[in-house]
Amino acid sequence: MSSWARYVGAGIVAVVLAHAAAGAAEKPKMGLGRQALPEEIAAWDIDVKPDGSGLPPGRGTVKQGEEIYLARCASCHGEFGQGAGRWPALAGGQGSLKADRPNKTIGSFWPAAAPLFDYTRRTMPWGNARSLTADETYAVVAFLLNLNDIVADDFELNEKNLASTRMPNAAGFFADDRETSERQFWNRKPCMKNCRGTPHITGRAGDANLTPDTKSGPKVE
Repeated sequence: MSSWARYVGAGIVAVVLAHAAAGAAEKPKMGLGRQALPEEIAAWDIDVKPDGSGLPPGRGTVKQGEEIYLARCASCHGEFGQGAGRWPALAGGQGSLKADRPNKTIGSFWPAAAPLFDYTRRTMPWGNARSLTADETYAVVAFLLNLNDIVADDFELNEKNLASTRMPNAAGFFADDRETSERQFWNRKPCMKNCRGTPHITGRAGDANLTPDTKSGPKVE
């Protein structure tokens, strides 16, 4: 092939590649829906971080929260947060986390108050999520904290003091440190036999009520 032919061939390839790149850059529109408006995005962008970032302005007292809770929450969670039927309990359980059957409630398990506000605001009441205003959410959370003996009866919760509210189990959580604490186990050729150390059982599923034992388990034909 002559140098001129090679030159023309290279030019054709360059043009084809250029058109392909342009087509990839200009993705075809599907013709469905429209771009979300800023106010629509803001309406859904309501998440609150554990440090309190994202909390909306508002306030609510324990007394106000009690009225809202009894009207809209107690049917599932009980008048005193003890849980109704199979719905979860929200109060009590302090000191039970090391027991065989720990009672994980707001007062015994939750490490921070801000996630409680976030979860309540986004998901409660059951079947009518996001129906509570910011003030109503602050009030309900204040009442729940009071049920767990975390705040006083005359306490008012707001966006300024919520994140600083000290939870009983605040020290019970820590950052995932496996990248450093378990790095010694990360290798391409793990030991498969004659390994150092003797394996031992640290817990059983039956003790955690995850798997019934042979005496209480149902008989399967």
